[in-house]
Amino acid sequence: MQPIRPVIEHMSIGVSNYERSLAFYDAVLARLGLVRVMSHPEPEGESACWGPAGELPSPEGTPGAAPFWIQHRSEAIVPVPGFHLCFMAPDRDAVRAFHAAGLLAGGRDEGAPGLRPHYGEGYYAAFLFDPDGWKIEAVTYTGA
Repeated sequence: MQPIRPVIEHMSIGVSNYERSLAFYDAVLARLGLVRVMSHPEPEGESACWGPAGELPSPEGTPGAAPFWIQHRSEAIVPVPGFHLCFMAPDRDAVRAFHAAGLLAGGRDEGAPGLRPHYGEGYYAAFLFDPDGWKIEAVTYTGA
């Protein structure tokens, strides 16, 4: 079996409070085995990205390996209706930890950890709104 080629090379969401969002995403993504791998200033506002430890975003690193970015924006942040972002979790414990960490770091519950059979067999997920109202999810298909 060939490795899966990432479909999305990278994406970013705007955030209203950069430090608050750094703390939130550091907390929730650490539970999924991801760390902040880069941050830098940009004309529009500071940005940061997460991926596996030791990885850099492309072109310095492997394309698609550090795909999630936030960027501080001075204008009001209004999440787009219907948008949500789902992160892969290694197991059910990680999904539960993601959800708990998100609540402690200022997120809002949008669906406690659990099976979602209407999405498919073995679909175990949790949903949160980040501090700006972006809907995020962690999912695994493992039985543990």
